[in-house]
Amino acid sequence: MPTIALDATYAVDAQPSGIAVYSRGLIEALAEIETAHRFLLCYRLSRFKRRKDFAQLARSSRPGGPSFSLRAVQEFVTVWLPWQAEVFHSLAQRPPAFRFKKEIVTVHDLFPVTGRDYSTPEFQRKFGALLREAASRAARIITPSRYTADQLVTHLGVPGEKIRVIPEGVARPSTVMDREERLALRERLVGPRNVMVLNVGVLQTRKNTINALRALEHLPEPYRLVLAGGDGHGSEAIHEFIRREPVGARSRVLGHVSATELPALFQAADVLLFPSLEEGFGLPVLEAMAQGLPVVASSVSSLPEVGGSAALYVDPQDPRDIAEKVRRAVEDPQLRSQMIDQGFARAREFSWQRTAEATLRVYEEVLAL
Repeated sequence: MPTIALDATYAVDAQPSGIAVYSRGLIEALAEIETAHRFLLCYRLSRFKRRKDFAQLARSSRPGGPSFSLRAVQEFVTVWLPWQAEVFHSLAQRPPAFRFKKEIVTVHDLFPVTGRDYSTPEFQRKFGALLREAASRAARIITPSRYTADQLVTHLGVPGEKIRVIPEGVARPSTVMDREERLALRERLVGPRNVMVLNVGVLQTRKNTINALRALEHLPEPYRLVLAGGDGHGSEAIHEFIRREPVGARSRVLGHVSATELPALFQAADVLLFPSLEEGFGLPVLEAMAQGLPVVASSVSSLPEVGGSAALYVDPQDPRDIAEKVRRAVEDPQLRSQMIDQGFARAREFSWQRTAEATLRVYEEVLAL
C-alpha cells in the first residue's frame, strides 16, 4: 500500500486563492476516490496549527476511500519524513524541504521566471530558483494548461514527455439566489439601475486592472466596475488611478472576498471582466460560467484554452475593445443567452473529481518508474 505525501500548507490559507483553491479542491476530491493509497497531508510548521481549519480528512474519510494522516514538514526538524512516503507531491511549485524517493510538482505558472513586470526582482530570484529546482527534481510535472506546459519547455527546457496537463476543477453552485436577491445585492454594490461589471482577482499589474478601469471611459455612465481582490504587486498605482481619474468614481474596491461570499457576487453581476495579461489557468472564468455569468476575457495566455467558445475575448491592451465586448455581453439579449448556456456547458467539463482521477494516474505512473 504505497504512501503519497502532499504539501497541504496552502490549503489552510485564511484567504484562499490560486494555489490554495487548487490544494483544497484536489485533496478533498482525492478523499472521495477509491484507492488503496495512503496519503500524508504535510504542513509547514508556520501553518500546522491551522490544519484544523481545513477538512479533517484523517478522521472523516469515507469507507473504502483512502487513508489520510497529518504530518509537519520543516527543514532540519522532520528529517524522517522522506522515509514515510514513496512519493511527494508539491502542490505549490516549490521543492520539498527534503529529498524524497520520487517527487511530483504542480507548476501553476512561470511568472517568477517570465514576468519581469509582475513582481519584485527579489521575488523573481527567490521563487524562480525554487521553481527551477522543483522542476529539475520532479519525475513528473503537472500543469493546469497546455499554455503553461509549453512555457516549461520553452523557458526551463523541460522535456515534453515529463509534463502532464491536468486542468483544474470548478465547484457547482451550492445555493442560487432568486431574482430579487440578485437585484438587491447589485443595487447595494453599484446603485439602482446601474450595470455591475465584476472583476475577480488580486489588484496587481498582471491582472491588468487599470485597463479594466480605462474601459469604463468608453462605456455608458450606468456601467460600474466592482473589484473583488486584495492588493498585490502594482496595487499602489491602481489605487492612485482610482483616486486621480474621474472614472474612479464609477468603481468600487471590495478587497479580498471569501470563498463563501464570492458566489453571490457572480450571481449579482451582469458580466465578469477578466482582462489579465498572463494566467497559468484562470479559474475565475470557470467559476463565473458555473454561476451563469457571461465572461469577457483576454485573448492571451491560457484564457482561450480555459473559456473555449463560451467567452468573448479582447485585446487586453485596448480599453475600447474591452468596453465594446463588455457592452455586447450585457446588451445583446441573444448573445447573452447563448453565452450563459455555453458557459454552463463549458464549466461542466471541469470538475475536481476529474482533476483528482488524472492526478492519481500520475501517482501510479511515477510509482511504476
